[in-house]
Amino acid sequence: MEHRERPQEPRTRVVVTGVGAITAAGGDAAALRAALHGERTCIRDVTLFDTDGLRVHIAGEVSDVPEPRLLPRAARVRASRSDRFALLAAEEALAHAGLSVPFADPRRLGVAIGSSTGGMLETESYFRTRLAAQTSHVWRRRLAAATVAAPTDLVAAVLGARGPRLSPSTACSSGAIALALAAAWIRSGAVDVAVAGGSDALTRMTYTGFHALQALSSEPCRPFDRERRGLSLGEGAGILVLESEQHARARGAVALAELAGAGMSCDASHPTAPHGEARGAVLALESALRDAGVRPGEIDYVNAHGTGTVQNDASETLALKRVLGEAAPRVAVSSTKALIGHLLGAAGAVEAIATIIAIDDRWAPPTLHLREPDPACDLDYVPNRGRPLAIATALSNSYGFGGNNCSLVLRRA
Repeated sequence: MEHRERPQEPRTRVVVTGVGAITAAGGDAAALRAALHGERTCIRDVTLFDTDGLRVHIAGEVSDVPEPRLLPRAARVRASRSDRFALLAAEEALAHAGLSVPFADPRRLGVAIGSSTGGMLETESYFRTRLAAQTSHVWRRRLAAATVAAPTDLVAAVLGARGPRLSPSTACSSGAIALALAAAWIRSGAVDVAVAGGSDALTRMTYTGFHALQALSSEPCRPFDRERRGLSLGEGAGILVLESEQHARARGAVALAELAGAGMSCDASHPTAPHGEARGAVLALESALRDAGVRPGEIDYVNAHGTGTVQNDASETLALKRVLGEAAPRVAVSSTKALIGHLLGAAGAVEAIATIIAIDDRWAPPTLHLREPDPACDLDYVPNRGRPLAIATALSNSYGFGGNNCSLVLRRA
């Protein structure tokens, strides 16, 4: 009997229909968009906690955190700064997507929000007051939001989501991995809509931890610069509404972009440093392109992980050159961390939003403070001033401690 292969069914397209962001640039995605077209950093002195005795005193701190509209009264006492960031960004993303609560079928709604700190800031405050023999009952009530899963739990509860729920905590790639896994839910048919992204607040432990590693720059970070001295931390949240194209079309929603592919990998080498030959970053990039069905020559723009540390920037440059090959020199690459800081677990989600803005605005955002490129970083890093650029297909890279890597392919819808 002659064997005939069954024709492959076309894969479900995953589209972005709403975005929300809160960053040092401001309280919404419009503020981030404006900052991406500017030439001034949002990194400034830290006021959230005391940095006396440290060498570094700056970060991408969010200056105003309003009370989220959907925050239940019962949750107001215990909700952490990270929780509030996540809910504020989710509210904006849902409004942008034209969705409201309650959902018609909450069983078909998934929530995935990455975080690396959760309610750590409030936990620190509780123990500081206890050690100082001061009244700590105000902070004690916030210990319920200490876990990295708390932002996901709050958003899911407020939305009444009864589909899958996930809280990736893979350091600086958490938000990007949340998007990758949420997209997989949609492609598998598990959900119709996913609210996904990342949220992280500045904390004393992360700040002093990076300081102890000598990884913080005393001036706003300078990715890919010969004289770069380290990263600048930041905080905030980025939330995206993902849907199957069919679901979005059926309800008349406008697709902002397509999340066309994702690739994940692990360096399996060092707890903090990237692999010397960038093998994890290369694998993530190759996997993302393959997943999206995109050739290296089709990439127009890359939102780089670009932390401003000596090892990361050189390693990422190497990975891009190996994967993009002959196309690498012509591709615009920029790091938005010099603008708003490194948002840790929220970085990948906020930078995915920045990439969508770049696609929509036909604009390559700048890499600020890039005065003299490192000879090891010899790509087009869009120094200091953004420029008009028709972008059809873009990459967004996120690399976390432990070698947790994720690359996303975003495409004009």
